[in-house]
Amino acid sequence: MDANIINTAELERELEITVDAKELAPHFEKAYARARPKIEIKGFRKGKAPIDLIKRFYGESIEYESLDSIANELYRQIAAEKNLRAIGEPEIVDIDYKRGESLRFRIRYEVPPEIKLKEYKGLRVEKPIHRVTEEEVEREIERLRQINRTLREVQQATDEEHILTLDMQELDPTGFPVVGRRRENVRVHLKDQTLHPRLKETLQTAERGREYRVRLESGTGRERQETNLLLKVKKVEKVNLPEVNGEFISRITKGRITSVDQFKQNVRKDLEEFWKEDAEQKLKDAIVGEIVRRHDFSVPEGLVKSFLDSFLEEIKQRQPGRQLPPDFNDEEFRKENHAYAVWQAKWALLREKIIEAEKIAVTDTDLEILAEEESRRIGIEKERLVNYYKTSRAANGQLLSDKLMKFLISHAIVEERVVQESKLV
Repeated sequence: MDANIINTAELERELEITVDAKELAPHFEKAYARARPKIEIKGFRKGKAPIDLIKRFYGESIEYESLDSIANELYRQIAAEKNLRAIGEPEIVDIDYKRGESLRFRIRYEVPPEIKLKEYKGLRVEKPIHRVTEEEVEREIERLRQINRTLREVQQATDEEHILTLDMQELDPTGFPVVGRRRENVRVHLKDQTLHPRLKETLQTAERGREYRVRLESGTGRERQETNLLLKVKKVEKVNLPEVNGEFISRITKGRITSVDQFKQNVRKDLEEFWKEDAEQKLKDAIVGEIVRRHDFSVPEGLVKSFLDSFLEEIKQRQPGRQLPPDFNDEEFRKENHAYAVWQAKWALLREKIIEAEKIAVTDTDLEILAEEESRRIGIEKERLVNYYKTSRAANGQLLSDKLMKFLISHAIVEERVVQESKLV
């Protein structure tokens, strides 16, 4: 068997393999054996015909049908022997079979770029620090009250704490309904800060069963637009918010807290933890962003495609029935997210390069520490977790990523900058 590697592009190679009839024979024997159970020849039960007869009647077609799988098998064999650094799925680009003589084929594959590491230590990055205010604590408590609100149907709205169910019909300038511009059962909370002021003014004392006309204006100058609406109020509901007392606090904390002061302290602690984690993630993103920005190289399109595939799979997993919506535009999605996939591919390659350069590895001690932490959290014996983590690629991959980020952070120049909440979101 002859194998030659041909450089066809910067990140692309072709492996040309030639195999003679003698080397092909064992592969074809396996193909005959696989085909035999499905073949029926007169005078023999299905799947029981002698191999010699199968070769005589079906040998040529079986051989041709098996060429792709034989080519892929031989490619994997040569790739392992020559330690080819292939990325993604290989593609058969040419195949020439002369029966009884030889098989010659070419397989195209991509290779990772040659990366010369530049700066990844000593990077100057900012870490945003946010100090939680009393206003934020009160706003979070208000959010919790809204989540636990109850609704009571009433005849008329009297304040902002009302939700209206409306049918909305857009009208043309003469007052006639615009075809196709009708929305039914629209729920509007009068307290919603994004509600158009004119709409809020019109509905603040709205009654069930009545109709209201309103003209909404937006934009200025040449961009100014007017929308005329006919609103029919179908339902008015009074929002009843629970008082912040021991009963409410005990219910939402499942009995852990009953004191108002302790509850406020706990809310503050949760907010501080949220912003702490947010700051840590932004710091990591800043470091990774700086590293990627300082390294300019091309990435294999197959690797970019694999990231785009993973993005789509994540979306699919969040959909009902784990299926993309019928109107989902796969091509448009890939186009819009291509740049981000390239960025992710670059970081994936740089990540491996840095890990290799710094000899970062997951040790048994790392697995022991993780198992001990998780054992306390989920209540599974530590030794069982250790044995699982030793064979789990996901666990090892996460630990390796964590160790890399700790290394990069420890070698970065981090400047903390206090910022307001509005600057962080």
